[in-house]
Amino acid sequence: MSTPNESGVSTRGSVTTSSRTDLETSQGKTAIADTVVTKIAGLATREVNGVYGFGGGAARALGAVRERIPGARASSSQGVAVEVGERQAAIDLTVVVEYGVAIVELARAIRRNVIGAIEQMTGLEVVEVNINVVDLHMPGDGDVDQAPQPARVQ
Repeated sequence: MSTPNESGVSTRGSVTTSSRTDLETSQGKTAIADTVVTKIAGLATREVNGVYGFGGGAARALGAVRERIPGARASSSQGVAVEVGERQAAIDLTVVVEYGVAIVELARAIRRNVIGAIEQMTGLEVVEVNINVVDLHMPGDGDVDQAPQPARVQ
């Protein structure tokens, strides 16, 4: 899951514990669970216009079934993997984007939103956000409200 950052150096292995943050004070220590960071990253990603969904084909199919169950909610952790240290976090996202969206700009917006949300809410430093675009959603693909197409042959 580790990939090089903009300078070509992998940051995944550089999770350090030497700097002091608000998570550790003279009055006690705060630990943030992986599931908390996962949910924040998933919700922050969903907020960005142009993101259609998360995960690969099997995960999306399971998510579609789950959404049809009355009272069930879409998983905020599907397509999100995190590695959380004492003071830093690294995020991997697997997303499906809307057709026509500039993927480079979308990735920038996702990173900005995810980093801002995690750092503000948890105090953790986000060292990397890797984004894997696995599919494009075309208008009309699997839309439930789509009108039926007339038959070509009668």
